[in-house]
Amino acid sequence: MNAAIGLSSMLFVPGSKPERYAKALDAGADAVCIDLEDSVPESAKAEARAAAVAAIGEGGGEGNGQRLVLRINGVRTRAGLEDLIALADAAALPSLLFVPMVESAAEVGVILGVLGNRAPGIVPLIETVKGLDAAAEIASAPGVAAMMFGGGDFAAELGVALAWEPLRSARGAFVMACAGAGIPAIDVPFIQLDDAEGLKTEAEAAKALGFAAKAAIHPAQVAVINAVFRPTPEQIAEALEAQKVFDAAGGAAVRFNGRMLEAPIMRRYQRILAMQGNQHA
Repeated sequence: MNAAIGLSSMLFVPGSKPERYAKALDAGADAVCIDLEDSVPESAKAEARAAAVAAIGEGGGEGNGQRLVLRINGVRTRAGLEDLIALADAAALPSLLFVPMVESAAEVGVILGVLGNRAPGIVPLIETVKGLDAAAEIASAPGVAAMMFGGGDFAAELGVALAWEPLRSARGAFVMACAGAGIPAIDVPFIQLDDAEGLKTEAEAAKALGFAAKAAIHPAQVAVINAVFRPTPEQIAEALEAQKVFDAAGGAAVRFNGRMLEAPIMRRYQRILAMQGNQHA
């Protein structure tokens, strides 16, 4: 099963701060991503790697094993290769593996080559113009479970602010690549920590564009993201009824709530139903 299906929120926690792992798991995000890349200085990479592998091996506590995911360093770096070797030797692997600065499908192949059939779902981060140019090929590569838009490095390359409008067209192209491969698109974190309204506005815009989830960098952001991306009880009830009606019609087009219900519309309802299993209060 694709562990990325149904995710609506993901909270990053620095790998070098293992004392924060449990608090992050309590924040209510669908997944907690232990980060070995940007938030960890070079001098702390080895220690953070060991702490992350240990936490994943322990499962993060009862019921949290599948919620712990990992962002390694880029596979074109020494730190990234060391991350992969450590995972290859680890007793347990995360449910998802986030990989930064991916610019070709060959990088996904490197991960599969090292981890083999133990490889978890791979989530490439598209953070450069070159990566976006290859996004459709990367999204369709074997083992890719989802992709994440990395707006910070993208904005820096373009020389623009990390804001909605300057990156709108890049986000649109990214979502199209994900949709073409049939995988979820995850949006970049909102970096203004004290602007809950701005976070809500950006999350709503991302959802309207086709993103399935949004990452967070602070526990206080999780509730806002969940409120935007998670289906309401009313939407879930409607989806359940639609599934019942569609099944009764044998998969043929049928009238439902004054509209025509057919396979493309049903896929939207099925995505709503898929999100139920990954919701954590």
